[in-house]
Amino acid sequence: MPTFVPKDLTLNKLHSLLLSTIAPRPIALASTMDTKGTPNLSPFSYFNVFSSNPPILIFSPARRVRDNSVKHTLKNVEVTKEVVINIVNFDMVHQMSLTSTEYPEGVNEFEKAGFEMIHSDEVKPYRVAASPVQFECKVNDIVKLGTEGGAGNLIICEVVKFHIDDEFLNEDESINQKKLDLVARAGGNFYSRANKGFFEIPKPLSTLGIGVDNFPEHVKNSMILTGNNLGMLANVEALPNNEEVDAFINDIGERYPQIKEATHREKHKLARKYLSYGDVQSAWKILLS
Repeated sequence: MPTFVPKDLTLNKLHSLLLSTIAPRPIALASTMDTKGTPNLSPFSYFNVFSSNPPILIFSPARRVRDNSVKHTLKNVEVTKEVVINIVNFDMVHQMSLTSTEYPEGVNEFEKAGFEMIHSDEVKPYRVAASPVQFECKVNDIVKLGTEGGAGNLIICEVVKFHIDDEFLNEDESINQKKLDLVARAGGNFYSRANKGFFEIPKPLSTLGIGVDNFPEHVKNSMILTGNNLGMLANVEALPNNEEVDAFINDIGERYPQIKEATHREKHKLARKYLSYGDVQSAWKILLS
């Protein structure tokens, strides 16, 4: 059996081994706000519940491994002492993944991911409407575990109010775990879906995805495309150009002879089919035709 001593490993190797072996981990989709009122949204899998009385949740925005910088979430909670922790289920996992993109400070990840913002009752940060459970929290303490890249910062949060979607409650107000369909984080691109095992989501582009806010209106407001579909479509650096769209539509014309005269609804259904295979570029070419 191979044995490892942390100080003998590169930080990247140690980070990878830890995250791949201590898994799956629940995900805190943390909503914060800066002093100017600008929303921020980011996911963290260093997260769990640690006390019921008082109700305490802890998550950790670690210092970035590559350059030792800190996340906007940490900066915000240090000054505002407030956060909303939104729980992530399968129906929103691709949108959640997009919020991990390192957009510049001041960019609203709610808009980039296509999430609806709803007001909280006890704290200033917004809640994610799509989240099945939303915890409004006051920050009791922040414990810094180090000053080098990879060091965690334990955000100790006390729940002051939380909200659960009726859809996921049984008649006795217990949680229907099967309906809740939570997802958790593992190593690399892997996630785990409750009751259904592992699946993969490509990491967001380092060059920054265009975001849902840059979609054509008929795509942004689609009644056919799901939140996960929007999250996949948003994780592209640029939209296909007219020449690429025309060439693709001509190429699939034999299989779909009515594609050029199809309605938005029909194109959205076909694009959703391509997305089910992970073919984002083809889906975009259909939507833009």
